[in-house]
Amino acid sequence: MEKKIIGIDLGGTSIKLAILTLEGEIQQKWSIPTNILDEGSHIVDDIIASIKHRLETYQLDKASILGIGMGSPGVVDREKGTVIGAYNLNWKTLQPVKEKIEGAIELPFYIDNDANVAALGEKWVGAGDNDPDVVFITLGTGVGGGIIAENQLIHGCAGAGGEIGHLTVDFDHPFDCTCGKTGCLETVASATGIVNLTRRYSEEFAGDSVLKNMVDDGQEVTAKDVFDLAKDDDPLALIVFERFSFYLGLACAHIGNLLNPSTIVIGGGVSAAGSFLLDGVKKQFDQYTFKQVRESTKISLAKLGNDAGVIGAASLVVK
Repeated sequence: MEKKIIGIDLGGTSIKLAILTLEGEIQQKWSIPTNILDEGSHIVDDIIASIKHRLETYQLDKASILGIGMGSPGVVDREKGTVIGAYNLNWKTLQPVKEKIEGAIELPFYIDNDANVAALGEKWVGAGDNDPDVVFITLGTGVGGGIIAENQLIHGCAGAGGEIGHLTVDFDHPFDCTCGKTGCLETVASATGIVNLTRRYSEEFAGDSVLKNMVDDGQEVTAKDVFDLAKDDDPLALIVFERFSFYLGLACAHIGNLLNPSTIVIGGGVSAAGSFLLDGVKKQFDQYTFKQVRESTKISLAKLGNDAGVIGAASLVVK
């Protein structure tokens, strides 16, 4: 009997689940809403009930499942299998996730931070080509990431390893960051950061620009608007894009010079700008890396989209 693995991507709005082969191929996937009522006390019970229901539906015996892996926001204790401080889940107190799931389903359970498992997914069957040295940067509302060096996730002594979004890149006009310091990559390269840059440079811009008119009219501006207008050669949008590319390219160069991964993978909603984004970042990366890094570390767009989390979570079982 071919063994399967279960992957869980726990998010604030929905919980994605999947049954996968040992090679990382998704065979079935589904999702359930995240019920954060009553301090998130229903979340783990809902996961347990959903897994039991699917095993019955697909007539899968527990003996055919090698284990369960999960990615979670918050502070994760991988050994004890606990989570605390996942505020978008309403988890303010310590959650014994491993104990509850292993007790109810009687299968081995593994857990890590959600950004880390997304990195594992892209490394395993995505843009990382299963190379041993891969860095993943996700550009969304914030900037997250995960670092895999010699096939090992870098966690750091306090679990803060891989917090790429808090690399300091802006020293001239630094924005305040939610982490408490200023000038973080997250403040200039996330979806929110691109809007920050748009507002900064629109104040100094005096020429003709659709983007400038949008800001002056009080219209809502998104990262997609900025990239679309930059592709159309809007002068203000091009300035914003150039600064965004500089900051993200500089951060990638620091990562490349320090770690020399085979691939730096860029994902998340902002990466939907595709090759246009990639070309701008590579230009800066090439300028700030030395020859051996420039010739060996490539920058690629993520391939797995929303599946990276469940695939990476499942990989925790077979690592």
